[in-house]
Amino acid sequence: MEPFTIDVAQNVLDDLRTRLRNTRWPERELVDDWSQGTPLAYVQEVCEYWADGYDWRAREALLNRFDQFTTPIDGLADPGLHFVHARSPHPDALPLLITHGWPGSIVEFHKVIEPLTDPTAHGGSAADAFHVIAPSLPGFGFSGKPLDTGWGVQRIGEAFSELMADLGYDRYVAQGGDWGSAVTTAIGGNDVDHCTAVHVTLAMGARPKFDGAPTPEEQRALDGLAYYQEWDSGYSKEQSTRPQSVGYGLVDSPAAQAAWILEKFWAWMDCDGHPENVLTRDELLDNIMLYWINGNGASSARIYWESFGRGPQPKTVTIPSGFTAYPKEILPPVRAWVEGSFTDIRHWQEQPKGGHFAAFEVPDLFVDDIRTCFRQFR
Repeated sequence: MEPFTIDVAQNVLDDLRTRLRNTRWPERELVDDWSQGTPLAYVQEVCEYWADGYDWRAREALLNRFDQFTTPIDGLADPGLHFVHARSPHPDALPLLITHGWPGSIVEFHKVIEPLTDPTAHGGSAADAFHVIAPSLPGFGFSGKPLDTGWGVQRIGEAFSELMADLGYDRYVAQGGDWGSAVTTAIGGNDVDHCTAVHVTLAMGARPKFDGAPTPEEQRALDGLAYYQEWDSGYSKEQSTRPQSVGYGLVDSPAAQAAWILEKFWAWMDCDGHPENVLTRDELLDNIMLYWINGNGASSARIYWESFGRGPQPKTVTIPSGFTAYPKEILPPVRAWVEGSFTDIRHWQEQPKGGHFAAFEVPDLFVDDIRTCFRQFR
């Protein structure tokens, strides 16, 4: 394992500004909302700021406050797997593996890592301390890109379990959202000798099942699923079938990469119609930068191609599990729908606000929930 510091070459930043200033723009959308995609005026406004106002060096320093490392992993290009390893000052801290998804990154966790690792400095108890391990998914952020096929959620879960063993953690808990939920589910089904408990916020693989009329909780999920399938899943179909084709535009045009990601933050956050109602423009761009810097448009999209209908299917999770339902999640988990796949649910929380990027959107609620869920497994 090698220490890692984010240090983006200046020529990459200069090239980014040149591309932003030379963007060839489409005509504006023919509606007055986001129903045809990210509005032209907003993308232009963000890109102008990205080129002339955004200070990557300051944001880079902010992210570098966390200890980071890389480690070789068979099947990944150099530098292998990138991860944050934030150790707690409290000696009895519980190791917590936390996994992001698409279109997220380790940037999602920048507001929760310190409260999780040092709770006494953030209004909590030392008994709730965690050592936080936050890897970048293969082909995302600063992790190397896969050199062969087969990097679906099962293989990623195996790699992450191997990482925890290499770090000397023979007992740990795991949490994830979006693809992180799927990876965490894979870990919970496979690494039962070391992973003590898991917590997830998204259960897209759960199938509706109910007797009689649906409950309000079930109806909310059914409505969310219907909307997603009809209006919100085009990106998924493209990335699960032709990730290479979509990658050309995303890797070549920062405006395209920004619009592709911003639309999902608008759609999936509890943001009352605009992503900057919840996150700052700098925070949104920090996350987009982790796709732009290493040209991850295609490599990050391939997780859909690798995981939909390919590779081994997830095992039933028999270790203790926790779920949290955020109201603006794509598909908030429904207990009756997941009990067949998670046979020992110990924690179930319904939150009053928040969406798909919970740690980013509502960090206080997220931290409190993670502490509560895993308190019983210390």
